[in-house]
Amino acid sequence: MKLILASASPRRQELLARVGIVPDTICPADLDETPLPHETARQHGLRLACAKAEAIALQHPHDLILAADTVVSVGRRLLPKAETREQALACLHLLSGRNHRVTTAVAVQRGAAKASRAVETRLTFKRLSEAEIRFYLDSEQWMGKAGGYGIQGLAGAFCTHLHGSWEGVMGLPLYETVSLLEGFGYKRVVS
Repeated sequence: MKLILASASPRRQELLARVGIVPDTICPADLDETPLPHETARQHGLRLACAKAEAIALQHPHDLILAADTVVSVGRRLLPKAETREQALACLHLLSGRNHRVTTAVAVQRGAAKASRAVETRLTFKRLSEAEIRFYLDSEQWMGKAGGYGIQGLAGAFCTHLHGSWEGVMGLPLYETVSLLEGFGYKRVVS
């Protein structure tokens, strides 16, 4: 059985490699990721992860598809995947000195069989100075990241508290991912 990762994220590939999983193919799904009205972070993440898995499963009905989506939220407000410096700046100002949540949904599909899980992690950021924000923006580590930051890089120094899955904040909660894959009969190979 071939494993297809429906994501181009190098972080997700690195996380999978940590637990002995190397996808046979990388095949990102290209979807509109606009949240629906009144959609919670959990609902949004699960909807997108499942839609990504389903889109790739239509092209590869006999293979095992793994998809994920990460959503950063403050209260009920869903933050974007920062594509511009202005978006990242707005996210960092909002997160500065506040609690927020990172929800990563994982979906696995083979043919018509589907399973999914969402993992929520609560974080607190310190109050960020304008110099820290400018330094982080200049690093460009925010590009394409949910909420305008990547915890595995320089933004790791902003986090004063984390309750949940570090790997989930990076983009793929490993325990849940391995459990879902094993539920579909996927066997990890130790080389």
